[in-house]
Amino acid sequence: MSFVEEIKSLDWDTVSKSIYSKNAKDVERALQSEKCSLEDFKALISPQAEPFLEQMAQRAHQLTKERFGKTLQFYIPLYLSNECQNICTYCGFSLDIKIPRKTLTDEEILKEVEVIKSYGYDHVLIVTGEANKTVGVDYLANAVRLLKPYFSNIAIEVQPLEQEDYELLIQEGVNTVLVYQETYNKQNYKKHHPKGRKSNYEYRLDTHDRLGRAGIHKMGLGVLIGLEDWRTDSFFCASHLDYLEKTYWQTKYTISFPRLRPCAGGVELKSVMTDRQLAQLICAYRIFNHEVELSMSTRESKTFRENSMFLGITSISADAKTEPGGYANPKVNLEQFEINDKRPTSEFVKVIESKGYEAVFKNWDKSLQ
Repeated sequence: MSFVEEIKSLDWDTVSKSIYSKNAKDVERALQSEKCSLEDFKALISPQAEPFLEQMAQRAHQLTKERFGKTLQFYIPLYLSNECQNICTYCGFSLDIKIPRKTLTDEEILKEVEVIKSYGYDHVLIVTGEANKTVGVDYLANAVRLLKPYFSNIAIEVQPLEQEDYELLIQEGVNTVLVYQETYNKQNYKKHHPKGRKSNYEYRLDTHDRLGRAGIHKMGLGVLIGLEDWRTDSFFCASHLDYLEKTYWQTKYTISFPRLRPCAGGVELKSVMTDRQLAQLICAYRIFNHEVELSMSTRESKTFRENSMFLGITSISADAKTEPGGYANPKVNLEQFEINDKRPTSEFVKVIESKGYEAVFKNWDKSLQ
């Protein structure tokens, strides 16, 4: 059994109609429920929940403080390559976009590490395009070995791999793997991914099951907000999370909220999400799941990020460069997408501390678990 089989019982149109048919009483019931169900989650992400945002935020904030305290875990992305064999309608690394391609050498990786460490980071997220021949398992394993002496927590966001590949990378020191389905709408998935291995909907969807069987410590999920109806996509993502937690209960989970940003490829948004709706979605996830890590990138505005921990966010990046070599060579122009909050880490930390929160750069050593 895998989620590939489980999802067959969920029809996109039926789920969408159910979400949009929720009423105010359904929202009130969800807010009063001690244990939030998937049906409650539908109500919390529905249009009828928008007037309840203040109540949702208050409950989400309280639940987050009870579980995570007044802390915000910091991480930083490290882009190793923008080479990619896929064509995706929304990505600046897409194969059909004529941009210079770059994969970092060992020496260049260590130069990036030197800058990142000067910012104080101990959690790093390796990011690459999906190019198995250039940045395959051997390249990734070597990169992890290079990074291991410098970071207590190494996460990766790369192409989906086989179970044995994940087992190898876990042995090398990978702690977390992030894989976003982008959209759970199978009918339109191919439209957004017309060429490359990523066009295989079922293979990508099965990735988290392979990760669970491999024994990963933490795995990440998410949808690319804007490709399809964000409410329906988010429900499918929540269903995926619910299935994974019940099946691989020893693994920890993190949810991210990437909204489409301007990039070299450009894409017309099918579902525009306002800041209030993003706040609603974050609160809904926290009320639905008290334990899950909720993460936010530099895609969002300064103001939104500064207040995101009051909604349920527990992990955040700063000082991010989305191009390979961007830390040691800031003038390089190979970015995957345009970031919004470009403040240095030190400045953002001061803002967090002024709000009574602690910025955490090192959470644990894996050897001490």
